[in-house]
Amino acid sequence: MIGKALAMRYLVLLLVIVSGAGIPIQVSANKRIEQAVHSPALAATVALFVGALALAAVSATGWLGRGDLAGLTKTPWWAWAASGLSLFTVISIIALPRVGAGAVIAATVFGELTAAALLDHFGWLGVPQIRMSWWRICGAVVLFVGVLMMQQK
Repeated sequence: MIGKALAMRYLVLLLVIVSGAGIPIQVSANKRIEQAVHSPALAATVALFVGALALAAVSATGWLGRGDLAGLTKTPWWAWAASGLSLFTVISIIALPRVGAGAVIAATVFGELTAAALLDHFGWLGVPQIRMSWWRICGAVVLFVGVLMMQQK
């Protein structure tokens, strides 16, 4: 049984890696939209609107479950506030031509990891608490060094 659970864990991680591989493509596409509409905020709005339409179509099929919109009334305020943030989309559109896709994604991963490690350590926002360790700190430092290395041309 442990073998099957471990295999599922690695499959999920592989799916995250594959979906993450699409992020630089999305960032590049968003930059092209910005060049067409001459505004990073409008480009982000268009990109998120198209994404919302695609997700609405997937939701309508029931492929990932039908869900229940009535449950939204039980959502905490911070989930509503955080879900409305489109900062990454706008900032990545601005950053892409200045630092390149590799550096944008490296910096994004470092920012994600740092925030995630803090969420884990303190158990904020309902995530399972996983205390900070030297391994985790070293992993973040290595990723930060990667961000600096991605700046080199």
